[in-house]
Amino acid sequence: MKVCILGAGLTSLTLAKTLVNQNIYVDLYSQKKIISSDNLRTIGISKSNVEFFNHSIINIDKISWKLKKIEIFSDNLRKEKLINFQNNNSELFSIIKNQNLIKLLEKSLSKNKYFKKINLSKNLNFFDNYSLVINTDFSNPITKKYFSKKILKEYNSVAYTTIIKHQKIHNDVAVQIFTKMGPLAFLPISERETSIVYSINDSKYKDYKNVNNLIEQNNYKYKIQKIENSNFFKLKSLSLRSYYHKNILAFGDLLHRIHPLAGQGFNMTIRDIKILLDIILNNNSLGLPMDSSINYQFEKKIKHKNFIFSNGIDFVYEFFNFERKINSSLLSRSVQFLGKNSSVNKLFTSIADKGSLI
Repeated sequence: MKVCILGAGLTSLTLAKTLVNQNIYVDLYSQKKIISSDNLRTIGISKSNVEFFNHSIINIDKISWKLKKIEIFSDNLRKEKLINFQNNNSELFSIIKNQNLIKLLEKSLSKNKYFKKINLSKNLNFFDNYSLVINTDFSNPITKKYFSKKILKEYNSVAYTTIIKHQKIHNDVAVQIFTKMGPLAFLPISERETSIVYSINDSKYKDYKNVNNLIEQNNYKYKIQKIENSNFFKLKSLSLRSYYHKNILAFGDLLHRIHPLAGQGFNMTIRDIKILLDIILNNNSLGLPMDSSINYQFEKKIKHKNFIFSNGIDFVYEFFNFERKINSSLLSRSVQFLGKNSSVNKLFTSIADKGSLI
């Protein structure tokens, strides 16, 4: 069996490593180098997804920083916590630098006899050589031709990512603050470094040209020594209307993209990989071919779940956006009251970890 993967990013590498671990041949076609020069991007991976990663893909414990608590704040209540997520002092999330994970995956794949990396040419006739093609690439002609129909939402916001260096601290608590400018996340990656993701409303940002000042104004915890240069990208959410065309399956950010406030984007992709892997292994056990039927099964099993989860994240964003606009503590107090309920807290923690209640 041989699978074709299109793309040169974290999703394509993770998927390739998952498949070669099952002795499935993978040809990865890319137009650019896989390793990114971006040292500022980080990803959060939930506990259950870390366990799946370690068991079925590659062990990531050495490059992960484990978080045991997530605290949610709002400007309307200043320093009072809205919600406090924790799970009996065990880790809830792990934070990893994108580049570190990419390097780990690429190094492992380069030594694997089932993996081959090929430069992508303009001629795409080679698709005929594969019964299954998985596309993670936004820029190739296949995407524009077959995967252009989507549900798209522009947030009119820009996400700024950077890393702050600070004095050494016991650093295992992530903080999300819903500020007047937009959601701001402090995501620890070591005792001396913390990743920052700040989603700022475009119209508001016109009056604030220095993101560093905004970070420092909302920092109540760290003695900052240095703030790295920021990267930024426009924020939008999307969901493809159709997950596949014949034997070509869309995957990763090409399939769905959500607001980064909950750190769930890559977690959705890992959950997709779990489902896809289960389908492939089940087909193999039954002696069925690896063809377009896999794409049909995948869409049927996961599309509605992804749609519900994506809309749930969007609801959280809109809720706190509304809370920010009305500038009233009443709504914040209601959230705070619910957050103190152990059953509600456990429910939200489970959804964030597994993506559903199941």
